[in-house]
Amino acid sequence: MTVENILAKLVSFPVLGGESNLSIIHWIKEYMETHEVEVNLLPNAEGNKASLHCRIGPDVDGGVILSGHTDVVPVEGQEWTTDPFELTDKGDGRLYGRGSCDMKGFIACCLAVLPQMVKADLKKPIYFAFSYDEEVGCLAGPELARTLRTFYSETPKYAIIGEPSMMEPIVGQKGIYILETYVHGSAGHSSRIKQEVSAIHESMRLILWLESKMDELIANKRLDDRFHPPHSSIHVGLVNGGIAPNVIADKAHFYWDLRTIPMDDIQAIVNEFEAYCGEREEALRSIFPDFYIQTVENHPPVPHLDTKADDEVVDLIKRIAGNAKLNTVAYAAEAGQFANEGFQTAICGPGSIAQAHRANEYISKEQLEKGEGMLIKLIQELSSGNFN
Repeated sequence: MTVENILAKLVSFPVLGGESNLSIIHWIKEYMETHEVEVNLLPNAEGNKASLHCRIGPDVDGGVILSGHTDVVPVEGQEWTTDPFELTDKGDGRLYGRGSCDMKGFIACCLAVLPQMVKADLKKPIYFAFSYDEEVGCLAGPELARTLRTFYSETPKYAIIGEPSMMEPIVGQKGIYILETYVHGSAGHSSRIKQEVSAIHESMRLILWLESKMDELIANKRLDDRFHPPHSSIHVGLVNGGIAPNVIADKAHFYWDLRTIPMDDIQAIVNEFEAYCGEREEALRSIFPDFYIQTVENHPPVPHLDTKADDEVVDLIKRIAGNAKLNTVAYAAEAGQFANEGFQTAICGPGSIAQAHRANEYISKEQLEKGEGMLIKLIQELSSGNFN
C-alpha cells in the first residue's frame, strides 16, 4: 500500500481522544502482521483502548523508537468543506482530513516504509510505539514509554516523536498542567457584601494572583529564548459563578493552565498557589466558617522536553531529515514522557502544527514524501555498521 492509501484508511477511523481506539489499533496490528511483524498490545484497565508496540530488527541495545498517537480532536462545530473522516485530494497538492496532519500522517509514513524495514539488514532495531488518548492529556504515554524500556531484553536509545514539525528537529517542549479551582463562599443580599464571602470576588483575587505570579517569573528573568513566548505562561480560560447581579455568589470556579519552560517547576507554582489559597481561607473563615477553596486536576501534568542541541539524537535527526534548523514548541506532546524514561528524545514529523485541530486540516503530499524519506534514511543509518 502507498502512504496515501494507508493515510486514507487511518483517517477513516473517527477515533476521538477519550474514546475506544480498538478499531484503528487492530487494523494497524493486522496490517503489520501481514509483514510478519510480531505486534504487542498494551490495553487499558477497562480493555476498550490499547497502545501498540513492536520491534523490527535484532534484539540489541541502541535502537530507535518511532512514536505516534492514534486519536484525534473533535470536528463538531467546525465548518468543514469536506467529510473530515474521508481523505480528500482536491488536486492542490494537499490531502484533507481529520488527523491527516496530527498525526496520522507520520503513522502512515511508518507503515508505508515497514516492508523496507522488514527486508533491511538492520544492525540496530526500530520500534513502533502508537498510543491512545494523547489529545486528552497524553494519558497513555507514560505507560507506553515505560513498557518500551522494560518489555524487551535490550534497551532502545533514541525516541523520535512524529508530531507535525515541517520536518524540523524539535528539541524543546513546554510542560503543561490544566487545573480547576472551586471557591465556596456564602450567599446573601448584595448589600451585605462585607458580611458575606463572595465566591466571585475571591475567585478574582486568585486569578490576579496567578497573573502576578506569571509577571513575577518574567521580572525574575525566568526566560528561555528558545520558546515563544520565552517564559512560562499562566492562563485562565473559563470562569463560572453567580446567579443574579443582586445575589452574593456562594459558588464560583475557573479553569486555568500552566505551560512551563524547562527551568520552571510546575508543581512548585501550584504549591505556591495552594499556600495563597490557604491564607485566604484563614483570613475569611472569621466571616464564614465554611469558606474553602479546592483545586483539582483537569488532566495530569505533561512533562517538558529539554533535549540539548548537541545530544546524539539531534545529530541523527539532522542527518535523516536533512534539516539542521532546531526549534521548540509550546504545545503538549508525549516527548517529555519518553525522555523521562531515559531515551534521548526529539520531535520530528511531516506537516505543520498550524493545520492541526482546525477545520479542513490537511497535510501536503510533499511533506508526506519527506516523512517517508526520513524513515528510509533511518533504515540506511541503522543498517550501517557505523551507527552507534
